[in-house]
Amino acid sequence: MSRAELLDAEAAETMGFAPERLRFAWEAVREAVEAGETPGAVAIVSRRGMRLRYAYGCSVDDGSQQAPISFDTIYDCASLTKIAVTLPLLLLLIDRGRLLLSDPLFRYIPGFDDPVKRQINVLQLLTHTSGLAPFFDMSGLDRNGIIDFISQSELRSAPGTKIEYSDCGFILLGALIEKLMDMTLDEAAERELFRPLGMADAGFLPHPGKYARIAPTEYDADIGACLRGIVHDPNARAMGGISGHAGLFAAADDLIRYAELWLRDAPGGQRLLSQAAMRAAISCRTASVPGGRRGLGWALKGDPLDPSGDWLSADTFGHTGFTGTSLVIDPISGLAAVLLTNRVHYGRDVSVVRLRARFHNALAAALA
Repeated sequence: MSRAELLDAEAAETMGFAPERLRFAWEAVREAVEAGETPGAVAIVSRRGMRLRYAYGCSVDDGSQQAPISFDTIYDCASLTKIAVTLPLLLLLIDRGRLLLSDPLFRYIPGFDDPVKRQINVLQLLTHTSGLAPFFDMSGLDRNGIIDFISQSELRSAPGTKIEYSDCGFILLGALIEKLMDMTLDEAAERELFRPLGMADAGFLPHPGKYARIAPTEYDADIGACLRGIVHDPNARAMGGISGHAGLFAAADDLIRYAELWLRDAPGGQRLLSQAAMRAAISCRTASVPGGRRGLGWALKGDPLDPSGDWLSADTFGHTGFTGTSLVIDPISGLAAVLLTNRVHYGRDVSVVRLRARFHNALAAALA
């Protein structure tokens, strides 16, 4: 089943797309679904203050039932939480004079006050250069236990010497936000981001009344069903579903509203973040550090985790989520693209890495 909100060629042309080429972006999505790479997908593209949407496939396909996808299907965004919640809240704190990128972590989180860990600062956590491990299975611990466990873990490299993508660092950044804002991360996100931007379906711990609209993720033996409305990431689940690295649920429209913050011609002129903060976040902060090209939170063009494909500009930045989600922004062409899938519904062995590149290449090629 497919749905497209491409009203006519004039709409695409107003956005600066060649309609006959834009269809290849939608075809990439359709072909990936039909090849079994994901049950379904929702794509939304923003440019020049306008949006185009496309949806294809199912939100549920577990062998016993199928449910068609729709534009308002809600997805477990996984690591998009890092750049759609944790990053902007940190940038707001810096804008308001409450925090510095150079602030050492031990100022806010006990357990980092030793000769080596004292060197870890906010900038290193945001650029994945802190030396912290990428991941630990901490599902048997509670929220405080997880933070203590990370604090007591050995570093894998000296701070500032290597890029190694780390969930652990963003768990700590979430705790830092809660301390400085004196509220839980979900409360801060709702007050400072979701409500001002009109992100109506975005949030942690979705209400059961929305479960029917949520695309389920992976089968979980403990509950005997696929996870639906329960965060897929086990450490975020152990933290009660609210963490700086994962836990966000949102629909495509929610995420494109956030993405438009980073475009100069954003609809409504929303400017929650300063231009200075956004410029700093999308500039390369790791030029002298091996392992990739990172901004603040964002993966920049050419980073190993860059999902943007071949044709978007060298200034492009973006991020992905393990469940099959992605958000990409090209400030040169003024384009933002959200592609949401629940590929782990079919298990962790299926991949949408190639789909992302094909989709973004086709979008770039369609620019008139």
